[in-house]
Amino acid sequence: MSLKNKLIALSSLLTLSVSFASFAAYSPLTPHTAEYQVNYGSIELGKARYILNAPQDNLYHYRFDSDVSLLLLSDRRTVTSDFSLQDNQLHPLRYIHRRSGTGSDFQEQAAFAKGQQAVHSRYKDERAKLPYTETLYDPLMVQLQFRMEMAEGKQHLNFKMVKEGEIDEYDFNVVSKERLNIESGSYETVKIEVVRNSKKRQTFFWMAPELGYLPVRLTHFERGSKQLDIKLLNYKFDKGPMAGIAESAAQPADAEAAQALMEEVEEDLTKDLGQGLSENNP
Repeated sequence: MSLKNKLIALSSLLTLSVSFASFAAYSPLTPHTAEYQVNYGSIELGKARYILNAPQDNLYHYRFDSDVSLLLLSDRRTVTSDFSLQDNQLHPLRYIHRRSGTGSDFQEQAAFAKGQQAVHSRYKDERAKLPYTETLYDPLMVQLQFRMEMAEGKQHLNFKMVKEGEIDEYDFNVVSKERLNIESGSYETVKIEVVRNSKKRQTFFWMAPELGYLPVRLTHFERGSKQLDIKLLNYKFDKGPMAGIAESAAQPADAEAAQALMEEVEEDLTKDLGQGLSENNP
């Protein structure tokens, strides 16, 4: 694999991965900002940032930005996800992923049209229409659903998500509890492993229960060599303890407003993405 393709692949992994049963001082849905240092082995590549805003009428907005470079190569990404919460389950509405830098720029979009029981996806120049299910996620907001399920005490997790015009499935296992010491501090964490058929590629990450299972570190190995190392630099929670899930149980008036907004978003999103899909997918 060329150096350029390796940088792009590592940036994609960063987007997806950074990415479980005791008392947490904050919930995963507490509005927060988290910044990470991204390394290729011991070489600093750049930084990445996650921002979860406070919900408006039970509509959430999650954002990821990264800017990494190696020698003359660069990779910049902005990813956003809009979703709602119902009965402790997140439901995606809109996903947008923009990439620029060395090599070809691209954009990926997905609109989750519950009313149509379909997901309209556009990746680069390819369009797809996929079946909608209640347990289908996008690659960004699935991280929050992951954290919520870890807070429930699950030891094995399985998620399906729309990625690059297809539905991908991922499995995760809880490995152990560890005290993790990095430059930004010392954290009590739970270590998680991405389940794969081969040990040639291994990915581990550590999450801090007291921070709403915020990822503290992620490492990715290929053939035993560390390729990607992401560590938490700083974080900020905008509200007090246990904000987020407990506060998002909408009252009837709020629920009606949220439903109206979601229908409006769904109609707006699918208007553009749905054009031409019937011709490509009869």
